[in-house]
Amino acid sequence: MTASASSAGSSVAAAELHGLLSGRIRDVPDYPVPGVMFKDITPLLADPVAFGALTEALAELCERHGATKVVGLEARGFILAAPAAIRAGLGFVPVRKAGKLPGATLAQAYALEYGTAEIEVHAEDLAPGDRVMVIDDVLATGGTAEASLSLIRRAGAAVAGVSVLMELGFLDGRRRLETALAGAPLEALITI
Repeated sequence: MTASASSAGSSVAAAELHGLLSGRIRDVPDYPVPGVMFKDITPLLADPVAFGALTEALAELCERHGATKVVGLEARGFILAAPAAIRAGLGFVPVRKAGKLPGATLAQAYALEYGTAEIEVHAEDLAPGDRVMVIDDVLATGGTAEASLSLIRRAGAAVAGVSVLMELGFLDGRRRLETALAGAPLEALITI
């Protein structure tokens, strides 16, 4: 668990929150390809106590960092960010894969291990004066999160921070995000 997670979840002590959440994340070996250990969060989502505690912890991070809007990254980030935004009394803005949003969008390409990908946000959903918390399920290499930070700033909004359920520390996404965060916090409730 990261030091930043120690103050998350006032209704549930940090150690209790960590145990509750990590105890409901299932390892799936060799998925989606041989050699990968997939972290399946569906058991956590199916448990109303664990999902509720996660939602509360993420909402508290939004409030602590002064967010005015919450961005969720496609696809599992939507599942976590939308209820956290509602709980914190904030608007939710989806950041989608290219071609999934109607109307005017801002797009940002980013590098993958083999090739590139692109994400988009509706151009009118973020504006100057917004302080945006990015929420996702996992921070791995940091490419999608880094691209989302660029989109937020291009829309004229400020970054309040990035919050994730789980950080895969061995993939070094935190280091990749250091410059893009520009001093904004990165909060991980669980670090593996």
